[in-house]
Amino acid sequence: MDEHRVYRYSFASVYPHYVTKAERKGRTKAEVDEVIRWLTGYSQKELEAQIAAKTDLKGFYEQAPAMNGARVQIKGVICGIRVENIEEPLMREIRYLDKLIDELAKGKAMEKILRAPGPAEH
Repeated sequence: MDEHRVYRYSFASVYPHYVTKAERKGRTKAEVDEVIRWLTGYSQKELEAQIAAKTDLKGFYEQAPAMNGARVQIKGVICGIRVENIEEPLMREIRYLDKLIDELAKGKAMEKILRAPGPAEH
């Protein structure tokens, strides 16, 4: 099976779109970075290095230090497709981040975006 063309896009080429989408809705680049770090386990320095290196999306996710286990709680529709129903693992990872940025831009509280457990869930 041929790889999706999107896997060859550099993370550096899509990152500004995430920031722009969030900033248009009054959110910040720092919040975008926090969401990305939460999902992937990259430190801020590592994230910046990935952007500077123009790592493709496939490499960005494959090299992620620690994909957050709570990401399976990310549900909903992005680009007309339910993220939890995406079978191809790399595409699902990409869409998880798309969904998180969408939630950020829609004004959702950071604690909810980062799937922080509520008081009863400790």
